[in-house]
Amino acid sequence: MPYEPPTHTVERSLRATTGAKVIAGVDEVGRGAWAGPVTVCAAITGLRRPPVGLTDSKLLTVKRRTELAETLRTWVTSYALGHASPEEIDDLGMTAALRMAAVRALEGLPVRPDAVILDGKHDYLGAPWRVRTVIKGDQSCVAVAAASVIAKVQRDKMMAELGIDHADFGFADNAGYPSPVHKAALAERGPTPYHRLSWAYLDALPQWRHLKKVRNWADGSVPEIEGQLGFDF
Repeated sequence: MPYEPPTHTVERSLRATTGAKVIAGVDEVGRGAWAGPVTVCAAITGLRRPPVGLTDSKLLTVKRRTELAETLRTWVTSYALGHASPEEIDDLGMTAALRMAAVRALEGLPVRPDAVILDGKHDYLGAPWRVRTVIKGDQSCVAVAAASVIAKVQRDKMMAELGIDHADFGFADNAGYPSPVHKAALAERGPTPYHRLSWAYLDALPQWRHLKKVRNWADGSVPEIEGQLGFDF
């Protein structure tokens, strides 16, 4: 399906309205997975013309995404990746884990951005970062699209490596997201050391339900369930 290429419109607006000179695009991958880290990429691109075919990583084939990521790693001005582990996700909840991963990525850049374009409608970064949220920013903003592709390819590679010792789970194909192969392996073998143990899928696995982690919500908040898809047998 044809799609409009991303532009620098939001970045130009931030420069004009805030005086920001260094602007990073930020996108995440792995939020809805059952296993593996959540990964965030921060990318600085400037206002140069992007590589042909750049768009949201989810709209690209694996082959094209991998090729494009290789090009982007040298095309971008700079980029950095941040991860939050399954243990950190279990302990902190997804929103706090996302912020941790994003801060790690942003602080890994060689220069601190004056502003951040964050994919989506929720600002999970907050102060002291100057944030502009953009719904579908991974399709419309060059820097966010670049971050999307780099993050996706890097996390997929990580999950394939983690899956070498857990071949039955198919991590090389599903990247830790629910799939028939993944669900069948979970039911038979239980979670690996890379699974998120606070998530709802364990409720549908009586044999392994005792492994579920429950956080103490002392601050009066409630557990986050965004992206926690049920087992749906």
